[in-house]
Amino acid sequence: MAQTKKAPAKKAAAKTKPVEAPTINVEDTYKEPPLPKNTWEYKDRLYELTSSKKPLVFTVPTMHTDRKPLLYFDEELGYQREIRYATNQKTCFVDEQKGTATLGRIVFRDGSLSVPKENVALQKLLSLYHPYTLKGVIAEYKPETIAEEQVDYIEMELEAMNMAKSMDIDEAEGILRVEFGSKVSDMSSKELKRDLLVFARRNPVLFIELAGDENVHLRNIGIKATEAGLINLSPDNRTFSYGSTGRKLMTVPFDEHPYSALAAYFKTDEGMEVLSTIEKRL
Repeated sequence: MAQTKKAPAKKAAAKTKPVEAPTINVEDTYKEPPLPKNTWEYKDRLYELTSSKKPLVFTVPTMHTDRKPLLYFDEELGYQREIRYATNQKTCFVDEQKGTATLGRIVFRDGSLSVPKENVALQKLLSLYHPYTLKGVIAEYKPETIAEEQVDYIEMELEAMNMAKSMDIDEAEGILRVEFGSKVSDMSSKELKRDLLVFARRNPVLFIELAGDENVHLRNIGIKATEAGLINLSPDNRTFSYGSTGRKLMTVPFDEHPYSALAAYFKTDEGMEVLSTIEKRL
């Protein structure tokens, strides 16, 4: 009798370890956005009136009215915001103030007002937002800025005086003629040099501007040529002519200074020849 084969026994399924879901720590994944950095420097500040005449008492408007509007245009928000100074509020913007506002006074005495570092709202109002500040009526006293401006002016003054020291007499006469007129014709070379240095020290900006303007030199040549009789200017200041022959040299354009027009004429091809002749005869 044939034996039947037994079916092979099924292998036990291998034991698998349960997969654990990863744990996520909320504190590790979520981070608070960084707070905006406060760039305002806490320090005592001094504010001054910028006008040369400073009254004993000057009161600054502290709240918005039809007569004296206190509005600040916020470019980030895109609209004007009403401002006012309240001693019990931490901001000067009305839409940010909460509760009852206790209005304060802003009074400049002898042209200045000192604000302690604890009063940040008033400092920001006077430094950034008040219409008087934006119009230049009030300014914060900044010694470092004043020192920088003074250094720039002193350097400009030195530059002007160095230019005046190395300038020849003809150029000096041309510049001083702008300031003193025909009186320079009777001055000696020493007087011209002295007055040129004084002018460069007192008004260095104008001096440097005149020293770089070639028309000043050409105007001076035209005036000297007229005083010497080489050319003549008609009584109506409309026509230049040769002094020896009376032949017409040029016509002054309407509503233009005669010697400015003559300086422009000296730059033309025809005028350069006339200028060369005048310089030789002078």
